[in-house]
Amino acid sequence: MKIQQLSLARVTNEKEDVSDNHSQLNMEGALIARDRVGVQDFVLLDSHTSEAAFLDNLRKRYRENLIYTYIGTLLVSVNPYKELDFYSVKQMEIYQGVNFFELPPHIYAIADNAYRVMCAECNDHFILISGESGAGKTEASKKILQYFAVTCPTTEQLQVVRDRLLLSNPVLEAFGNAKTLRNDNSSRFGKYMDIQFDFKGAPVGGHILSYLIERSRVVHQNNGERNFHIFYQLLEGAEDDLLRWLGLERNPQKYMYLIQGRCAKVSSINDKSDWKIVRKAFSVIDFTETDIEHLFGAIASVLHLGNIQYEEDSNGHAIITNGSQIKWISKLLGVHLSILQEALTHRKIEARSEEVLSPLNIDLAFYARDAAAKAIYGRTFTWLVNKINGSLANKDLTRKTVIGLLDIYGFEVFETNSFEQFCINYCNEKLQQLLIEMTLKAEQEEYELEGIEWEPIPYFNNKIICDLVEEKHKGIISILDEECLRPGEATDLSFLEKLEEKVGDHAHFLTRKLADQKTRKSIDWVDFRLLHYAGEVTYCAVGFLEKNNDLLYRNLKEVLCKSKNGILKECFFPSELDNRRRPETVATQFKNSLASLIEILMSKEPSYIRCIKPNDGKEPGKFDDVLIRHQVKYLGLMEHLRVRRAGFAYRRKYELFLQRYKSLCPATWPHWHGAAANGVERLIKHIGYKPEEYKLGRTKIFIRFPRTLFATEDAFERSKHLLVTRIQARYKGCLGKREYKKQREAAIKLEACWRGALARKEAKKRIWAVETIKRFIKGFINRKNPLCPENDEFVRFVQYTFLTKLRDHVPKNVLDKNWLKPPAILEETSAMLKKICMRNLVRKYCQGITAEKKAQLQQKVVASAIFRGKKDGYLQSISQPFADTQLSERDINPKVLQLIRGEKVKYMTPVVKYDRNGFKARERQLVLTQSAAYVVEMAKIKQKIDYATLKGISISNLSDGLLVIHVPEDNKQKGDAILQCGHIFETVTKLCMLANRQNAVQVVQGSLQFHIGSGKEGTIAFTTGQEPQIYKAKNGHLTVVSARTKS
Repeated sequence: MKIQQLSLARVTNEKEDVSDNHSQLNMEGALIARDRVGVQDFVLLDSHTSEAAFLDNLRKRYRENLIYTYIGTLLVSVNPYKELDFYSVKQMEIYQGVNFFELPPHIYAIADNAYRVMCAECNDHFILISGESGAGKTEASKKILQYFAVTCPTTEQLQVVRDRLLLSNPVLEAFGNAKTLRNDNSSRFGKYMDIQFDFKGAPVGGHILSYLIERSRVVHQNNGERNFHIFYQLLEGAEDDLLRWLGLERNPQKYMYLIQGRCAKVSSINDKSDWKIVRKAFSVIDFTETDIEHLFGAIASVLHLGNIQYEEDSNGHAIITNGSQIKWISKLLGVHLSILQEALTHRKIEARSEEVLSPLNIDLAFYARDAAAKAIYGRTFTWLVNKINGSLANKDLTRKTVIGLLDIYGFEVFETNSFEQFCINYCNEKLQQLLIEMTLKAEQEEYELEGIEWEPIPYFNNKIICDLVEEKHKGIISILDEECLRPGEATDLSFLEKLEEKVGDHAHFLTRKLADQKTRKSIDWVDFRLLHYAGEVTYCAVGFLEKNNDLLYRNLKEVLCKSKNGILKECFFPSELDNRRRPETVATQFKNSLASLIEILMSKEPSYIRCIKPNDGKEPGKFDDVLIRHQVKYLGLMEHLRVRRAGFAYRRKYELFLQRYKSLCPATWPHWHGAAANGVERLIKHIGYKPEEYKLGRTKIFIRFPRTLFATEDAFERSKHLLVTRIQARYKGCLGKREYKKQREAAIKLEACWRGALARKEAKKRIWAVETIKRFIKGFINRKNPLCPENDEFVRFVQYTFLTKLRDHVPKNVLDKNWLKPPAILEETSAMLKKICMRNLVRKYCQGITAEKKAQLQQKVVASAIFRGKKDGYLQSISQPFADTQLSERDINPKVLQLIRGEKVKYMTPVVKYDRNGFKARERQLVLTQSAAYVVEMAKIKQKIDYATLKGISISNLSDGLLVIHVPEDNKQKGDAILQCGHIFETVTKLCMLANRQNAVQVVQGSLQFHIGSGKEGTIAFTTGQEPQIYKAKNGHLTVVSARTKS
């Protein structure tokens, strides 16, 4: 739960080590942060008689935006001069129906407490809101009205009443509020509003009483102040047609009654916007168009009256200089022009049975004009209040309970205090008297109810001051009335002398004449000083008689009684003219109204709100100690606190006290089985309360000293951490067990569901397997038949299986001839796939052959054509690639290279040459060029064999390396060349390819004949033996022995 968002946000964080926020939502919980944010109730101040301690507590809370503080059930409110975020509908709901001290101080708590007690006990209540101008009284009353509007039961019909109650405020503010030096929206009248509730607690009606509207403001404003708001709203916001009909212009500077304060325009006031709100309110409050027309006609006539100017004629009489204004007044009020003009310049005097018109001098003429303006505005305001009351009236005659809201001026002390301040401060004296009496009464009743002996509380009884002002025949008001009514020339000074004569010996009255030497300096000759409950106030007697009389000349009253303006008709009665008695003075009227108000309040249960203005500059966050100390004094807050603290500082029902602090005693923790009173008694004995520190009533414990409560709260705060640890441990254990059971149940359910799912899955699997096997058996039986539904699936499976296996056994190269044996139905497909696969391998192989590789293969092909199946050792040579040459050019003598420089050397290899006659072996080199073969010895070419003349090449079928190059039998050649070569296959292949004579190679078996020269021939015999060797046999043949090959 969040409480008073700004307030509790701070209260719940008052100590970093506090983890339990909910314990701080009430007054006791907030005490742990008292050093930083003060106490929520001034009654809990230890040094309650110290004004400095009072101010310090107020300052701490104001700095934390905690603008509300209690003194018992009285609410002290400090104006923050900024918007705060704890007036939402959610906030209202939080305070609704909650015990008064359960939540932090708030204006909603006052409103809710009054409402709940009213509903529960069916009695009437009132909420008194007081404070000086600018302290926030009007805003406080709005908040209370809004609270009732939101939280009370409602119907569509009741919603109309609510709207009228809420919208009556802006209308009354427009006509009764004005900008003053201290406040831009100062109420210049006292207002008491009764809100009527039915038996269900729903607001069903209301009634407003107004007190002492400041009529003098209509004709005069001090510098820096304005007239009533409605004049400026009318000029700024009214439609052009309305202004033309009223004869007004938009510029307020053109009206004398609006420019005396020299601040017609104020930046903080939006007159145009306020005008729209007032017009809307008129429609909701049930004003007719005629009512509105007559109302603004009366208001406009006041402005025109202010612009009437007089001049003296030759006889010293006043005459009106410009007739345009009076014509507008005549039109708007519906009176004859000449009669009105006469009434504003003459006075009707009755002499016995005759009536005589006496011309007025300029001063009296201006007085008459201003008196008429004040009378018209004052009575129009009264009519407006009555009209609003008519719209709020409830026609149901059943009994209603009411909550009254009294928004009245606070004690005023200015540099110059006049008649208005005298009346206002007299009103505050009466209300202070009421407050103290009702507070004492409530205290005494609670003590008696709880069976605690009442101890008389000494306090300052301000009845002596009230009597000084209001006592019959002896009081200041009576003396003032006597001076106003007595024949002869009465003046303010004669009034002052009369006061000195009649009340000069009073302890609370002082004038310059009566003062001692030291005090006399601060009192002027026309001043008198009263010692109020809130302190001394010096009043200037100048203007007292005039303001108290506030007379309207008879002939002016006659004119207004004949007005055709509907409002003035209701305000000025012809019967007033028949009454020859002098009307009551303003002070007497106010005294009687106040007495009536006090009587009303005495019949109701009270609640109090004291509003304080923190500074004169309306600056947020600024706390002016001097100004606030002054207000604390004249609001009587210290006196009220002293009365509240004279007995016991703290009291609480046994159940609530035990519930909060039972953890401090083992006997009461965690549960006390028995009466709460006994439990509290056991608890405080364990804590160690001394007898003088407390008393036990019938339903409550009373604690005398705040320090006792503070010590208890601090002990609770310390024990709370231990309790929290235990509770957390127990709670975590419970949570753990709960979670374990939850998980166990879930696991069991999950296992059961899973086993069921597995079983169902297995059953489906078995059914599927049986069906599949059946289909496959049928398919196998019909596998050789043409494709049909019986064998389709089987055939497809066989195809799939074969192709899947084949995928993993495809030949990797062209030499791999392995291939899976296909089933009968796939033999044709398998043959096609094999053919495709081999072609693909051949294609890939061919694409991967380089030019060098191609040349090698070509040589191998030639070698294959020559040797395959003819000569031993060929198969072993296939895997060995042929070299480009067996010797490099460095191995050949340069002279030889010079001799054959015209020809490109293609191949060179070392050989052993056998002589043709003796078969002697000689080391030689065989060089093959593009056109010839050379047998080279060192730097000599021993034999050149042109390829063109090459007759053939003979080799044996054995594994020896002997070859015979046959040449033609002519003189150029010495005979056939007999050579032994280590790379027989390579050398013969290259020789054949260079000579382009692949068919010239002859593979012989046993022996071969070779040409020696000169027509002679020799024989080479080939045989096998244990070891290879070449030698000349006894028969003269060259014998070549090859090692036997293993079969």
